[in-house]
Amino acid sequence: MEEEIKAEFKRSGFALDDEEEILKKCLTFCINYNLKSSDLVSSWEVYYLNRQLDESTVRNAEMDGFLLHLQNEQKEAVVKEEPNLYIYSSKDVDMILNYNEEDMKEEIPGTPTDKYLKLNSEPFDSTPKSYGNGYSSGKPSKLVTPFGRRTDKFVVKFNINSLPVVENNDVEHDHGNLEDEIIKRAPPCKKCSLMIHRLGPEPGCRFMYDRIEDRFNALENRIRKHATVLCASGLYEEPMDPTVASQRNIFAVGMICCDGEGRLNEKSIMLQSSVEHSGGRNVRLELHNLSQFSIFPGQIVGIEGQNPSGHCLIASKLVDSVPLSAIAAVYQHPTKKQALDLVVESTDSSYVQKEISATTLFFEPLTELLAYASRKLPQLLVLMGPFVDSEHPEIKKGAVDRSFDELFSQEILRRLQEHVEYAGSDVRVILVPSIRDAQHDFVFPQPAFDIHLPNLKHQITGLTNPGNFEANQVKVGCCTVDILKQMSGEEMSRNPTDGTPSDRMSRLANHIISQRSFYPLYPPAEDIPLDSSLAPEALDITSIPDILILPSDVKYFIKVLTLGEGEEQRKCICINPGRLAKGEGGGTFAELNYQVSPDKMKASIIGI
Repeated sequence: MEEEIKAEFKRSGFALDDEEEILKKCLTFCINYNLKSSDLVSSWEVYYLNRQLDESTVRNAEMDGFLLHLQNEQKEAVVKEEPNLYIYSSKDVDMILNYNEEDMKEEIPGTPTDKYLKLNSEPFDSTPKSYGNGYSSGKPSKLVTPFGRRTDKFVVKFNINSLPVVENNDVEHDHGNLEDEIIKRAPPCKKCSLMIHRLGPEPGCRFMYDRIEDRFNALENRIRKHATVLCASGLYEEPMDPTVASQRNIFAVGMICCDGEGRLNEKSIMLQSSVEHSGGRNVRLELHNLSQFSIFPGQIVGIEGQNPSGHCLIASKLVDSVPLSAIAAVYQHPTKKQALDLVVESTDSSYVQKEISATTLFFEPLTELLAYASRKLPQLLVLMGPFVDSEHPEIKKGAVDRSFDELFSQEILRRLQEHVEYAGSDVRVILVPSIRDAQHDFVFPQPAFDIHLPNLKHQITGLTNPGNFEANQVKVGCCTVDILKQMSGEEMSRNPTDGTPSDRMSRLANHIISQRSFYPLYPPAEDIPLDSSLAPEALDITSIPDILILPSDVKYFIKVLTLGEGEEQRKCICINPGRLAKGEGGGTFAELNYQVSPDKMKASIIGI
């Protein structure tokens, strides 16, 4: 079995540092947790991504941390199989030991009893309603939830600051005295212009009607567009049929695919060209002559190489991105735009970006987050779903006595309405749905929320998923599907032989831009309801955004991506804000102060 484990690591592109010791420990893990070698390596990949390890080398020093990761996975698996089972932590024990009998008299559990939270949540809870399930309380309770007992509140986890002058208002000092912060509320922000790009499906659209023809056309159009751009750049020859035997070097454009089920490996890589150049036939692709590469199924690439036998294209060069100067003519399809309250443009934009997924239906993280936003008053809040999570244990069990639409309206929109009324008419909020939203259409691309708030329609705006908008002429793209995690599980790469470290998260984010698609992976993951007949242009990235927001289960990050070379060079800020709620405690969100360019910004990942 040690040989199987070793072979599985090698197949996934990992080398072993202290081979003998690591294999012994991995064998023990497999025996103790009843794992196959493939399951063990898959768990290692998740651990590797979450820890953001730079090298593709399994080191003995990481085995203890990997063991904890395996234990957590086993614990989650047990909880999933036994939904009524609760595994207590040390925090729960402390809470029980310090609990008073008087607290038990409260019928409905509520949120933390902090004075500031009482003041801030009072408008939310002022309506005397009793739902009987404890998800929305009429008055605060003395019961403190695990989220309320968290100690590290609003701690900056990661920070990039390239602003020339920084005011002395660091987040770390913002919460020394919460009561005083109500008085020291930030001055009103400047109103920002907002332009929504309507490329996705409309609310109420019909879906699940896509045909094989629609899927074929969507793939063919992607290959054709890339071929046109590469040819228009003048750097490459006219694409040829890669399946025809030829002794001379040729240039071909096609899609990377696998010759069977399972992950890509060196023997299973295929290149499928367009109908125009090869009738849609594919050919085996050999990459052993390349010193480095990074590929995944669905990726559109240009290949220079030879096919002497007609059965295998031997690559001498792989082109995985298109020249920036040649893009405009191809990706310039008409766009339907909706401009909302266009005003004089400002050079300063501040955002707070968050990804919401609560593990309790008290919506405590959202309450805390809006309290934070009420003090900071950013020009724009981007809230990304799921808001009513279909993966939530209570929802999966059917233990909720309100409809999903009622939950969204009463727990989300009502809080947002109170927030914007308190913060003033210049504050803007954008809501981006998720395919995990129980109250919304289960399809991708996904229409925007149909929000009916007549008095606040210019302040609370729904965006499609994926979506694009411009705020103060700053281009922003966002997608709530976890494409980073899905691509990381399918990617096959070879690092440079000179030992240059490779940042995997930057590489994956770069693929999104270079492929000009929010979802370049094909075939899609099993849980992605991709509908190729429903506004396929919604997945296109027609121009490079200044900010790209890709919330993911992998560890939070902020990356400044450099695209193109020389005078064509462009920069894009890619942000994974993490999850606002994670387990029983708080998660993270991102705060960004952007001025003119990525070289002048202050960006932080903050723990809620």
